[in-house]
Amino acid sequence: MSDRKSDISGWLVRRASRHLWAALVAVLGATAVRTARLTSDGGMDNAIVVRAARTWLAGGSPYDDPHFLYLPSAVLAAAPQALLPSGVLRVLVPFAVTGCLVLGWVCALRLYRVPLDSRFAALGLAALAVGFAPFGHLVLLGNWTATAALALPLALLLAGRGRWVAAGAVIGAAVALKPLLAPLALLFLFARRWRALAALIAVPALASTVCALLLPDPAGFFTRTLPFLLHGDDGFVRLYEASPAAVLSRLGVPGPVAGLLALPAAAAGVLCAYRRWCRPGPGPEPLRLTETAAALMLSAFLVSRPSYDHYLLVVVPLLLAGLPCPGSVARRPWFWLALLPQVPGLSWPYLEPLRRRAFKDSFTLCVLTFTVVRHGWAGERRMPVESTRPTAVTSF
Repeated sequence: MSDRKSDISGWLVRRASRHLWAALVAVLGATAVRTARLTSDGGMDNAIVVRAARTWLAGGSPYDDPHFLYLPSAVLAAAPQALLPSGVLRVLVPFAVTGCLVLGWVCALRLYRVPLDSRFAALGLAALAVGFAPFGHLVLLGNWTATAALALPLALLLAGRGRWVAAGAVIGAAVALKPLLAPLALLFLFARRWRALAALIAVPALASTVCALLLPDPAGFFTRTLPFLLHGDDGFVRLYEASPAAVLSRLGVPGPVAGLLALPAAAAGVLCAYRRWCRPGPGPEPLRLTETAAALMLSAFLVSRPSYDHYLLVVVPLLLAGLPCPGSVARRPWFWLALLPQVPGLSWPYLEPLRRRAFKDSFTLCVLTFTVVRHGWAGERRMPVESTRPTAVTSF
């Protein structure tokens, strides 16, 4: 009798989960359609890459635009978009970005072996799509950060199953499109996966070298983009940067001093990430992978120029997917406090203007980084876990 009740309960849970997924697909589709109506070329950031590709196809240098911050391989990757009409792009790109974010969430769930038909799988994605402002911002902008948001959980999923070389190739391909995940090379260094590290380096190096030879300005990334990234001398970009160096400068702290304050924090984050890797603790192996990777990425965001709110989508879904696992950082109250400023519709005095939201983003970045690295440093005090599979999720 009890087995029959359990079967009925499981059937009801799966049925409710399917209804949740159906409703969520409708919400995500409506968001993508709304974005298509509001944007051209699939979003402001995607338009930058598309213009660069069109400039190259016309015989010019894509690096004539100082806001094109990508490796030469991204020019060739964007070339197919440059051949499409704007009307097609404005529909295609929002759906592609949304698809990358959804697939990234699915990979994060599979990393923790969370069933995709569980209510947590649907409700977690709903929380990201509706309750986390950077999700909507990324879809609206069409930024290629979406590729990193998919590549990181996919690579960790492969690494968690012992396929480190494939994981390195995935990260390398993402770096070739946008060098956001370059700090993940340290994870492969910590793990002493030399072949995987070689794959990570070789994929973007070879792709960029070949593509650079096709450009009229092969060294443009080094002569134009790198100086821009190192100095951040752009008044428009600086208004939306979330890194402490940029925010402190807006508060009157001299730029060099602000940068010096951020560097030790980033170095401490890398040290804590190394400690988290070397002290696995009693928790499941996916926690070790994700928390080490998250600490590395967040530490890089503290000093990277520029650093935007949608960069958080690279790490937040990964951490949130670990919520069912005892001992995960998502069970810490500071994790949720860090995300509070990103709740849409929540009013914050003096920070509501669009050009001041960087202060909220910086708060989230700093508190989230502190939470993750502190959690990693204190890993040995976590609760023991009997199994690497979060069995509690199956009933949720």
